[in-house]
Amino acid sequence: MVSAEPLRTLSAEQVVTELASDDFDPSAVAHGVTTYRLVYRTVDARGKPTTASGLLALPRSNDRRLRTVSFAHGTELYRGDAPSVADDVWASAPALTYASAGFAAAAPDYLGLGVGPGPHPWKHVPSETTASLDMLRAARQFAPQTRRTLAREVMVTGFSQGASAALGLARALQEGADRYFRLEAVAPISGAYDFRGAELPALLHSDDLFPKAKVIYLSYLLVSWNRLYGLYERPSEVFKAPYHRTIEDLFDGEHPAQEVLEGTPDDLGGLLTKRAVKMLEHPTGPLTEAMRVDFGVCTDWTPRVPVRLYLVGDDVEAVVANSAHCQAALAARGVEVPIIDLGTGGHENSNRLGTAEIVRWFSELR
Repeated sequence: MVSAEPLRTLSAEQVVTELASDDFDPSAVAHGVTTYRLVYRTVDARGKPTTASGLLALPRSNDRRLRTVSFAHGTELYRGDAPSVADDVWASAPALTYASAGFAAAAPDYLGLGVGPGPHPWKHVPSETTASLDMLRAARQFAPQTRRTLAREVMVTGFSQGASAALGLARALQEGADRYFRLEAVAPISGAYDFRGAELPALLHSDDLFPKAKVIYLSYLLVSWNRLYGLYERPSEVFKAPYHRTIEDLFDGEHPAQEVLEGTPDDLGGLLTKRAVKMLEHPTGPLTEAMRVDFGVCTDWTPRVPVRLYLVGDDVEAVVANSAHCQAALAARGVEVPIIDLGTGGHENSNRLGTAEIVRWFSELR
C-alpha cells in the first residue's frame, strides 16, 4: 500500500438517505460507514510495476473481524468517475450498501482510473483481475490501522464491465493467486461476457440500443484493445475522418464523459470505416485472441463455490444472451449456475436491483 486517505464518515441514517437519493435499496443498512481512498502497488497490462487506487468502505460496527465484498464497477470514460474519487452516489453506492450491512467493501478503480496513471485498459480482464486482487491486499494491510482485520473469506461481485472483472478475480482467488484470501461466492451483474457471440453482433446490428451508445462502446473497445493487442497500425484504418485524428486522445481517461459524447459522431456510419466493420463482423488474429481472453472468465475455469448470474430482461446494452452463453459455458464444465432475472428497468437499473439482491444473499452465507 502506498497511501490511505480518509474520505467520509456517515451515520446509518445518512447512508439510508444517500442510497435512496439514487434509488438504491437501503433496506440492508445496519451500520454507519467510513470510507477511504487507498493507493496501492500493482502491475499494468504489460506486467510492469505501477499504482492504482480504490475505495474501501468499512462498517461503523463493533465487529473486529470483517468478511470482504469486492465490487468491480461498470464502464467509466473519465478517471474522475471512479469509485474512490467520484462525488456522485452512483459510484460509491454498492460499496456503501455492503459496508453498511457489515462487510468490508473493496471497490477498485482499475488501472488508469481514479488517481492511477496512464489510460485505462477497458475490457482487459487480466489487468482488472490484478488491480482487484491487489486492492484486496491493500485493504487487508490497511485494516489493522482501524483496529480491524479482514477474514479470509471474500465474496465477489461487479456490474457491467465489472461483471467480467468479478469473474476474473474469482477465478484467480480459486486458483490460489493469494495465499490468504479464499473465494466464498460470486455474483456478477449484467456482464458483456461473450463479445464475439453476443455483444458485438448486438452493437453492430441491433436496433434496440441507442446509436450513440454503440459509438461509445465500439470506440472504447477498438482504442483500448489496439493498445493491448495491436488491432490496427493507424487510426484512419478503422475510424473515419475527422475522428481518426482525435478519438484515441478522447479515450485517455482525462476527458469527462460529456466531452467524449460531443467529440464522437452520432452513429456508427459516421465512425467506422468499411475495414473496421469487416474486422468486427469477421474477427481474426489479434481481435479473436482478445475476445477469447475476455470470454475466458466463463469458459476456462470450473467454479467450486456458489455462482449466480444476475440480469434484467430488457437490457439492450449488455444483452441477455451474454449471460445465457456464460451459463452454457459453465454448464459444459459441469457447473450449474442459475440466472437470476431481476425484472426490467434497463442496464443501469440492474446495478441497483442486483446490489439489493446480492447483499441479502451474501448476508445469508454468514
